[in-house]
Amino acid sequence: MGYELDSTSELSLEVVKKRAVKGVLTLTGRTLILRLVAFVAQGLLWAFLDPVHFGTFLLVSAVVNFLSYFADIGLGAALIQKKDKPNNEDFKTVFTVQEILVISVSILLILASPLLKRTYSLSNEGTLLLYALTAAFFLASLKNIPSIILERRLEFGKFIVPQILEDLVYNVSVVFFAWKGFGIMSFTYSVLIRGVVGVIAIYILQPWKPGIFISKKSLKNLLAFGIPYQLNNFLATLKDDGLTILLGGVLGQFGLGILGTAQKASQYPLRFFMDNVTKVTFPAFSRMQDDKEQLSRLLGRSIFFICSLVFPSLIGLLILFPIVLVMIPRYQKWEPAYIPLIFFSMNSLIGSFTTQFTNTLNAVGKIKTTFKLMIMWTSLSWILIPYFSHRFGVNGAALAYFIVSASSVVVYFIIRRIIYFDAIYAIAKPFAASVFMGITLWILKILILKYTLTNFLILVIIGGLVYFLTLYFLTGKTLLSDVKKTFSSILSR
Repeated sequence: MGYELDSTSELSLEVVKKRAVKGVLTLTGRTLILRLVAFVAQGLLWAFLDPVHFGTFLLVSAVVNFLSYFADIGLGAALIQKKDKPNNEDFKTVFTVQEILVISVSILLILASPLLKRTYSLSNEGTLLLYALTAAFFLASLKNIPSIILERRLEFGKFIVPQILEDLVYNVSVVFFAWKGFGIMSFTYSVLIRGVVGVIAIYILQPWKPGIFISKKSLKNLLAFGIPYQLNNFLATLKDDGLTILLGGVLGQFGLGILGTAQKASQYPLRFFMDNVTKVTFPAFSRMQDDKEQLSRLLGRSIFFICSLVFPSLIGLLILFPIVLVMIPRYQKWEPAYIPLIFFSMNSLIGSFTTQFTNTLNAVGKIKTTFKLMIMWTSLSWILIPYFSHRFGVNGAALAYFIVSASSVVVYFIIRRIIYFDAIYAIAKPFAASVFMGITLWILKILILKYTLTNFLILVIIGGLVYFLTLYFLTGKTLLSDVKKTFSSILSR
């Protein structure tokens, strides 16, 4: 059964608001399960695998991600952001152009594999991982149109099912293979299994008949937004994956494994809460472009939602991480990651609200503004991070990442010129409550004579209670009112 064009009829603003709220909570519910699974899986992998294994995976993934940028010219984002209802020509045009680019990049990756193997001293297993990630990249491209259809309709209930299956299959597989001693090949087998499961699931939930067709008119209209949007993505790719490739040569695969692990650990709270919100708010904000009052209200609430959950998670992580190292002897090999973890946690704290600012700028069509910002961040990254990495090693690289991240606060002053929101309520109060929680945990940690699982859980519970009571004291009835409105919106669906 093919996709019915009528089902993409434009949604009213009221429906958009309700689906946006419901979408955030749906994605958060999904992520609660998946992140717990992923966290457990990652915890086991840190025990079963060595830093060099993670470094190899990060390096090869960065190479694939960097080249895969050239297989996208922003057409998918253009379809989501488009004010008018897309037609079948739009979908087929995007599908055809993307598949031509994806196949071209996949061939390039295969041809470049001998050079990459020599340059980075990749093992045979590392080369096989490169091939597997290339195949997974092609499989992922087949999911684009069904995913875009669901995003435009804000049907995140369906959208999350393939992601749940993919993540569950991947995490179970990679832990099983690592436990059996497959090393790097654990990633190789798992990414292939995940890719196949994802394609099958998305087409069952959102049937769409692929077709080869290019409409010049459709392509021209979509490229007007797509190219500036993708230029931003290019700078982001150059800043992140490009630097990872460079750092693989400067720090080596062991050092890259330490740095990447610290970065990933610090991003767990960010990925858990922020990604869900930005996934929903980009299409929702796009529909609210002409209603600044509604946009301002949703922006403020979304930032408060992110900050009130990310801030305490990061501060708690920094205080409790040393306890985890003592509790689990096989984690001692990750002790060098603690100082980088501090810097990356500060990055995530800043990114928890600045990312939503740039997301809003993109949604309201200020793509040129975010492009200029990305030029600044990319330039700073390529100037500071290689230099600090060469001079001071892994810790220097992490410090440089923090300096670049700190420059992101400039987005706050830009967004305030366009949309007003209460920054004291959305950002400052969750931060103050988190700091008070952190001080409390620090004092209790000093008083504890022995680090056991029981004491660890007690600290977590006390920290959570202290934080939420402090946040309620600072926000009072406003917090309860927002929660009540959120649930009222869900129940009215």
